[in-house]
Amino acid sequence: MSRHGTPAPGVSTALHRLRPLLTGRWAVLGGFALAALALFVVAPLALSDFRLSLLGKYLCYAMVAVGIGLAWGRGGMLTLGQGVFFGLGAYMMAFHLELDDAGDGKVPDFMALISSDGVPWWWEPFRSGIFTILAILLVPAALAGLLGLATFRRKVRGAYFAILSQALAAAFAILLIGNPKATGGSTGLNNFRGFFGFALNDAANRRMLFFISAGALLVMVAVIRQLMVSRYGELLVACRDAEERVRFLGYDPANVKTVAFMVAAGMASVAGALFVPIVGIVSPNDVGIVPSIGLLIGVAIGGRTTLLGPVLGAIGVAWAGSTLSENFPSAWTYLQGLLFMLVIAFLPDGLASLNGLLRARRRTGEAPEPEPEPEPDNAELTTASKAAPTTPTVSGSAPSGAEESAGRAADPVSATHSGGTE
Repeated sequence: MSRHGTPAPGVSTALHRLRPLLTGRWAVLGGFALAALALFVVAPLALSDFRLSLLGKYLCYAMVAVGIGLAWGRGGMLTLGQGVFFGLGAYMMAFHLELDDAGDGKVPDFMALISSDGVPWWWEPFRSGIFTILAILLVPAALAGLLGLATFRRKVRGAYFAILSQALAAAFAILLIGNPKATGGSTGLNNFRGFFGFALNDAANRRMLFFISAGALLVMVAVIRQLMVSRYGELLVACRDAEERVRFLGYDPANVKTVAFMVAAGMASVAGALFVPIVGIVSPNDVGIVPSIGLLIGVAIGGRTTLLGPVLGAIGVAWAGSTLSENFPSAWTYLQGLLFMLVIAFLPDGLASLNGLLRARRRTGEAPEPEPEPEPDNAELTTASKAAPTTPTVSGSAPSGAEESAGRAADPVSATHSGGTE
């Protein structure tokens, strides 16, 4: 350090060379490594089996939040109905688990109690595990694609799109409640005993489910980051900020926004499918308007435009809801709404923007660091240029002032050496 408190030139040069490593690819890989260490090593050692399953439930909410961060934070699509896609994945997984527990050709217990008509025809394909996995990955994404093209091509956006998605969530919950023979009605589907051949009452298998959910979340975060830093991510942000200009440049904003909506729907479906064996129940209360808005609140509090903000916000809100509701069951809902209003009013970019605000304030209070001077390639040439006279004397005819200035501007090195004698 120098006397004035600024880094020495050698230290500044070293920091300048290390900065790309600290903020580039190595920083990203280091962040993923720390997250994997926390999820796969620290959490299983520090938490009990019950708390670990509870954390797995929160990770499912975080998966939905990652997709909402892409659609809302980057694409400007206020999705108030992600519970639809979460519920589709959850119920398709529940269909398979119910049929698998019942056995080949048999009827699940809740169906036998309600009706003697047997298994509905559209339940039968879910006896296959491969079909169930493919349906979880493809059906919600395809539905989101059709819905996105139908709405975005008509330039439905903003509050109108939010109301439409919320209405779909309400209609989906009503549909589930109105078909108790196929969906269990308002009580939903529960009492699952197995998961693709593994017993759910075994603690080791439940830890395996947690590891699967943790790995799925890390993969989703990596996919979203790649989309954000790609050309598609820039185009999605452009559609959010200036949709008409994007259309003028030859791109179709409807296609760009539909892809983001489909990715978010697919992630919500996978989260719902993992939610069922981890929690052990799925009902309309998990897929309606209130859960969809709750997920959106977590994304807003964490920071919808950032990568990790939605993840941390969803986990934090879910944890607070489980913890504080035990002690303050009637006040937690009001506290959640108050926190949402405070963040929107004072931190529109969420709690993740606090770090940037603190850094900006710190930079304004510090003196700017001097840039390190580049080392010359030819020390002898620099020494000669310093020793050369400032006013050249030539025995021949002296050039005019304009010619001398032009020559020095064109070649400063030759200008300094032009004062030698013949």
